[in-house]
This record gives sequence, structure tokens and C-alpha cells, in this order.
Amino acid sequence: MSVRSEQAGRVNTKPAMSFFERYLSLWVFLCIVAGIAAGQVAPGVFYRIGAIEFAQVNLPVGLLIWVMIVPMLVKVDLGALHEVKRHVRGIGVTLFVNWLVKPFSMAFLAWLFIRHLFAAMLPADQLDSYVAGLILLAAAPCTAMVFVWSKLSNGDPLFTLSQVALNDTIMVFAFAPIVAFLLGISAIVVPWKTLVTSVVLYIVIPVILAQIWRNRLLAKGTAAFEVTMSKIGPWSIAALLATLVLLFAFQGDAIIKQPLVIALLAVPIVIQVFFNSALAYGLNRALGESHSIACPSALIGASNFFELAVAAAISLFGFQSGAALATVVGVLVEVPVMLLVVRVVMRSRRWYERCA
Repeated sequence: MSVRSEQAGRVNTKPAMSFFERYLSLWVFLCIVAGIAAGQVAPGVFYRIGAIEFAQVNLPVGLLIWVMIVPMLVKVDLGALHEVKRHVRGIGVTLFVNWLVKPFSMAFLAWLFIRHLFAAMLPADQLDSYVAGLILLAAAPCTAMVFVWSKLSNGDPLFTLSQVALNDTIMVFAFAPIVAFLLGISAIVVPWKTLVTSVVLYIVIPVILAQIWRNRLLAKGTAAFEVTMSKIGPWSIAALLATLVLLFAFQGDAIIKQPLVIALLAVPIVIQVFFNSALAYGLNRALGESHSIACPSALIGASNFFELAVAAAISLFGFQSGAALATVVGVLVEVPVMLLVVRVVMRSRRWYERCA
């Protein structure tokens, strides 16, 4: 194992949950209230913000999304890809669940709950948009928070790093085709040009910028890297919360008229989290992987790169779309549900190791 890999593992897995991360659901709820109130008091201001566009991209939101995503991607060392060979079975489970199960299971759950079981309780003109938002949410594996979940579950740091690096590399090429395919079979039309533009803006360019920044920081030493990361870490949360305030300023009328929408959208998201985490956890056990590998493998399959999902939903469907709202519900439930999953995998360790 190289010194660089050891340093990368320590750098990327040291922090546990920060204060803002632990109470993310509370901040999202406060942003919902603040956004709705601001949208009702000064609707003209937010419509003017919404009108600041170039090539169908809202510039204020585009800037906020870059501030959201880039600091997270700086944590990811794409040079750790060679580590995947150390735990081939665990990586195989991760890839199977993340790319062959998760997006398709969410598409099925969205079809079942949104278009059938809950259809009568949701705005008819937004059903397709809600389905699209849920698909976007599931189409990109978690990038940043998985380090936190891995740390809390005593996961193997180098395995966590390598699976994130591999997933991010795959995401550059697979996100657009998977989303286009699933939206297509869901009878939701999104122009390829718009989808590819979103991928370039919110995946390709941020990944390149983040890796350049990362390499320059590491050239100054690990200590300098950690100091910088501690300074820019809050940027992501702050930019996310600012984006949510803007989004709910536009969504306010719809939520006031039908407050049950958020709870209904949460149902398929929560089911998907438990299904995918249980599947990955069980497959790793069946294949004989250690508990420290099974935990991060299960947790990355359960959580989402919700920052990218929010960005893509706004870019593809707009602030006022059901797709944007559905991705934000994913943010709302992420922390409490994932903490519950962490607790389950930790308490089941004896069971896991009994026959593993």
C-alpha cells in the first residue's frame, strides 16, 4: 500500500458528523418554513432571481450548486481506484446495488406509489415530475456523506475511499444514460442535450476542478489539506440551505395547498433506503466479506448524492417542478434514516460475523 493511499484514507475518513450534518433534517425543515414565508411575502424578488438564466441554466443556483458539490469532490481521491482489487467481492456488491438495482428499484417504487397508490392524493399535473425527481435521486450514489456513515459504522477507510472513487468515475459516464433510460420507460421526455449539459455542468466540470484543487492542496502537505477542508466544509451545507430557501420560495403555494405531499414522497425514498442497504449487507455476508467492508458497501447503496439530484432536477424541470421537490424530500429524510441504518448494521455485527 502506498503512503499516498494511507494518507488519503486518513484525510478522507477522519471527520465524524459535524453539528450541521447531524441536524441536517432540522435545517432543511427551517429552510422549508423560511422559503415558503419569503415566497409569500416577496414573490416578485424570487421570480426575478428565477429569471436570471443563461442557456436555460439559472445562474444563481448554478453558482450555489458548484459551491455545494466541489468541496465534497475535493475529498475524493480518484487515485485510490487501484484499491478496488483488495476487496473485489465487496466492490462487486457495491456496483451491483448502486447501478443495477438502486435506480431501477426506485423507478418501480415511484411508479407503484406515485402513479398508483398515492395518485389520488397528489396533484395530477405533477405525477410525472415527482417520478422523475425520485429517479434522479436514486441515479447517483452518495459521494460525501458516505465517509461519515462509514466512520460511524467502523467501516474500512480505504475500501470506502476506493468505492467512492470508482462510483464517481462511473457516474461521469453512466448518470445521463441511466436517467434518460428510466425517464423514457416512465414516459417522461427530457431532451438529451439538456441532460448532457447538466452532467457536464454538475459532474464533469466539478470533478475536474475538484481534482486539480485537491492535488494542489496535497502538494503543500496533508496538514494544509486538512486545514483547508475544515474551512471549506461548511460551504457545501450553506450553499445547499440557500438553494433550498430559493426552491421552497417557488414551491410554497403547492405545499400550502397540499402539505401531505412531502410525507407521501418520503415513503418510496425510505423504503428504497432500507431495501438497498439490506440487500448489499446480506450479499456481502453471503459472499464472506468482513463486517468493515459490508457496512460502507451497504451504506453507499442506501444513501444518495442528493446535491447532484437537486441540481439536475432544477436544471431539467425548474424550481417549481415536482421533481425538484421530490429531490429535496430526499435531503429531508437522509440523515435520520441513514443514522437508523448505521445503528442496525452496528447492532447486527454479532449476527453478521456468526456465519460470515
